[in-house]
Amino acid sequence: MDDERDERASDEGDDGRGGRNFDPRDADPRADDAAGAADVDADVEEDEEDDDDLEELDGEERDEVTVEIRGLSLYTHHGVSAAEREIGQRLLVDLRMAVVDCDAVVTDRVADTIDYGEVCQLVALVAQQRSYKTLERLCAAIADRVVSDYGAEEVWVKCTKPEPPIPLAVEEVSVELWRAGDGA
Repeated sequence: MDDERDERASDEGDDGRGGRNFDPRDADPRADDAAGAADVDADVEEDEEDDDDLEELDGEERDEVTVEIRGLSLYTHHGVSAAEREIGQRLLVDLRMAVVDCDAVVTDRVADTIDYGEVCQLVALVAQQRSYKTLERLCAAIADRVVSDYGAEEVWVKCTKPEPPIPLAVEEVSVELWRAGDGA
């Protein structure tokens, strides 16, 4: 019975698995290895082309890229009052980082730019590892770490308290700081 089904599938152009047009590479794992090797070769050639493009750009002006993070929400313990530092509150952080001569515009590699995921982790660490009385000091601490750890040319940091502990109706309070890096 199985032989009859196989013959019918073969006569109808069926691959025996419910599909048509059987590709012999599907049955041969060595074909997958060869295809994978071809993909790796293509990636290497692409990287070499990117490096050639970078060499052509040496000495010329390259793009300045701005990496921006908006609305990073963190639970922190910053403020003048003891209650703010003890109980804590939600804080929103916005950042802009200037990356001069950003190679990622050519190479498409994360390693050639500022990884915003890593920056978010760094900001969370800085904002949550200790308590500051002022948002100004917190902004400065964040900017200093981003400049030192990522070499950003310029950093703009904004820290916002969406529910500030004041007796008047206020939508939010915030502090902004702009800092030039060592190379600017």
